[in-house]
Amino acid sequence: MEKITELKPNKGKNLCIEVSREDQWGGKWARFPIKTHVITKEDDIGKVCLQYAKPYLKTDDLLFISERVIAITQGRAFPIKEIHPSFLAKFLSKFVTKSPYGIGLGSPWTMELAIREAGILRILLGVLVAAITKPFGIRGLFYKVVGKNINAIDGPCHYTLPPYNEYAKLGPLNPDKVAMDLKKLLDCNVVIIDANDLGVNVLGKSSKEIPNDFCESVFRDNPLGQSNEQTPLCIVRKVKEEK
Repeated sequence: MEKITELKPNKGKNLCIEVSREDQWGGKWARFPIKTHVITKEDDIGKVCLQYAKPYLKTDDLLFISERVIAITQGRAFPIKEIHPSFLAKFLSKFVTKSPYGIGLGSPWTMELAIREAGILRILLGVLVAAITKPFGIRGLFYKVVGKNINAIDGPCHYTLPPYNEYAKLGPLNPDKVAMDLKKLLDCNVVIIDANDLGVNVLGKSSKEIPNDFCESVFRDNPLGQSNEQTPLCIVRKVKEEK
């Protein structure tokens, strides 16, 4: 019996999922979530992956990693008590649509991080473009105009694993480079992903040949979970068809 069978899907999630493509990325894929200790800024993400994922990995596997833990190990997560939102951050956060699957920029703390990351002028330009296009049913241009991966900024939610239920965080820095460095270390492809029960956003990949729509499809039900599962790593492996 393979060692990887020790890894079980999170509660309410399926082990396997079907991806509708006609190429090598189509077919049935298994997702094996990996539980870790509570990761902090003192951790090295490479060592975390070697400790928890490497014993199960094969060369043809993909290792999906939650962008949250990448950001945390980069020191890009901050206790909200240490963030002092400006008047602009408090004002703009009131107009952000709130989602039950993540606070996004809908808090003064996360909006303040966005302003620091992108700069006031870029934020105000994004607000202007969004205000002009929203009446025409065009959404999402704010994030495209501002850039800087600010769509990966998130804040404290009641279901977030402590102590990060009292933190706000930026998106990971240079996620493509992080993914490529981890590929060299682990000898398998790596995808850094921002997934919740609302949607999937691919932030970094170790190879451009990995299609974004494959990553989004294979993770569309968020096998890492959205609460206290403590599984920031997930091995994705093609299921061989029986002949």
